[in-house]
Amino acid sequence: MRLSLMRGCRYLLGGILVAAVLPCEAFAAGLDGASLKIGWALPFVGILLSIALFPLLAPHFWEHHQGKIAAVWGALVVIPAALVAGWLPVTQALVHTALLEYIPFIILLLALFTVAGGIVVRGNLHGSPWVNTVLLAIGTLAASVIGTTGASMVMIRPVIRANDDRRHNVHVIVFFIFLVSNIGGSLSPLGDPPLFLGFLRGVDFFWTTQHLYLQTMFVSGVLLAIFFCIDTYLYRKEGRIKPDPTPDDPLRVNGGVNFALMAVIIAAILLSAKVKLPSVDILGTHVELQNVLRDTTLILVVFVSLALTPKRNHEANGFAWAPIVEVAKLFAAIFITIIPVLAMLNAGRAGAFASLVAMVTDSQGQPDNVAYFWLTGLLSSFLDNAPTYLVFFELAGGNPEHLMTQGAMTLAAISAGAVFMGANSYIGNAPNFMVYAIAKQNGVNMPSFFGYMIWAAVLLLPTFALATLIFFR
Repeated sequence: MRLSLMRGCRYLLGGILVAAVLPCEAFAAGLDGASLKIGWALPFVGILLSIALFPLLAPHFWEHHQGKIAAVWGALVVIPAALVAGWLPVTQALVHTALLEYIPFIILLLALFTVAGGIVVRGNLHGSPWVNTVLLAIGTLAASVIGTTGASMVMIRPVIRANDDRRHNVHVIVFFIFLVSNIGGSLSPLGDPPLFLGFLRGVDFFWTTQHLYLQTMFVSGVLLAIFFCIDTYLYRKEGRIKPDPTPDDPLRVNGGVNFALMAVIIAAILLSAKVKLPSVDILGTHVELQNVLRDTTLILVVFVSLALTPKRNHEANGFAWAPIVEVAKLFAAIFITIIPVLAMLNAGRAGAFASLVAMVTDSQGQPDNVAYFWLTGLLSSFLDNAPTYLVFFELAGGNPEHLMTQGAMTLAAISAGAVFMGANSYIGNAPNFMVYAIAKQNGVNMPSFFGYMIWAAVLLLPTFALATLIFFR
């Protein structure tokens, strides 16, 4: 253990020395991205690759040391910048990111996670093709209201119970990940973390509802139709060949107080965008009081939900704090390491990412929306889709007023790519692996990492190609 720690310290110090020789005047000048070299992006790439690969290659090590790994990547930005530019500008940059993005982001996830964890669906239905299709459709719609994580938590166990007497039930869970854990979250900032980051950047709450409605309905409709055909074929082929361990029983939903609390969450977010109150200055960051009230309300919602939700509801959902703690640790590193990356992207063709700018721009200098959709999506398939969204949001100019109007097609392509294509792998979106683990625990013979990607390649990529031709050309 001591040897490993010493080796890790040497790697950290070596990385700091490498980063320290890179030009860092930008930190002292408000992060002028044009003067930053590509080396400042390496910690950001490192934390994303750690999140993607460690759970697959070294799950036990990752489970016990993810916080330390995240801290190392964050330190590789903070310490070199402080050594060259001084602690004050670095602290100001960290405070700005924490107060305006990281803290509101984590508070919303905590509120949705807690409230959804108190809603439990009891009883059991017979998993016929029609019933399964309706359950998936309900979960898809719910994902934009209580988030993809919340909808997955609430719906996965009823779906598993409905199909636990069937020989072929893997496809049901695969489509559940496609629809409930990903695509269904595309219609509001509550649905998926990338869209809430867009809301924090100034995108209107209902913008995605208005501009992604047709794309979401098309993709969801195509996948539900394909699912119904596959499920009907397998259902007729197998019949009910196993004794049902959970006999049919009328469904009932417990935890009604959490629906009222969900309405409070939505109201708090909407009001924070409509009401304008004075702001306070904290180390150069203007914090608007309506946003402080929003976040305070969401924290109160968490405590009220915990106080009023029966313990048996949490037990039925397998509710635990570990997932949200993990998210808080990892996103702290993501938000720190992405600071210089966003600055470089803001520099456009004058920055280190000029080649990336060229990839998403046509010969006339206009945004290539097909490129935005597929590049955002393919990166979101293997890296976390929230920071990927931020990268391409900034690449498209980062001005929410422009992107919501003249650049509406580009913002729609970025948003759809980040949310839809998180379904392409188990690591594209946080609920994917959670659903996989719950299904495995309940005896579903889930496909391997690459086996799942074959499902995605055969079913999702052609659907996304059709959506490209219809909506983004």
